[in-house]
Amino acid sequence: MYIENTGIEEVVADLSLLKEIMSKHDLILAGQWDYERVTFDKKYVIKDGTYYLRVFGYTPDGDVGARDAIIHLKKPVIGKHYYPHGVEYGEDENFPESLVKDCEKTLQAVMEDLKPYLSNQ
Repeated sequence: MYIENTGIEEVVADLSLLKEIMSKHDLILAGQWDYERVTFDKKYVIKDGTYYLRVFGYTPDGDVGARDAIIHLKKPVIGKHYYPHGVEYGEDENFPESLVKDCEKTLQAVMEDLKPYLSNQ
């Protein structure tokens, strides 16, 4: 399930800044990156299952591994983990309302922290 109208998909920022701000809001980069792409995850374990708020990003002209990439973020998505297959993002999935609200709140907080840096670009 994509989360609409967050403004996240318009963010272009330095990877180190994104890592700092995202981790402050429990969106962790960990090992989810390669040369061109990153994924920030916030994990939710609730009675209905395990869910992830994911914010994907890419760099058109950098190297994520070199830690000097400028990242273009994409639209955030919520997915449910199914063992052993992985995370599914289907629109037909029924996501708990409290989960969706917390994800939206997290993304709003991230955007508030990013605002001072985005206006300087």
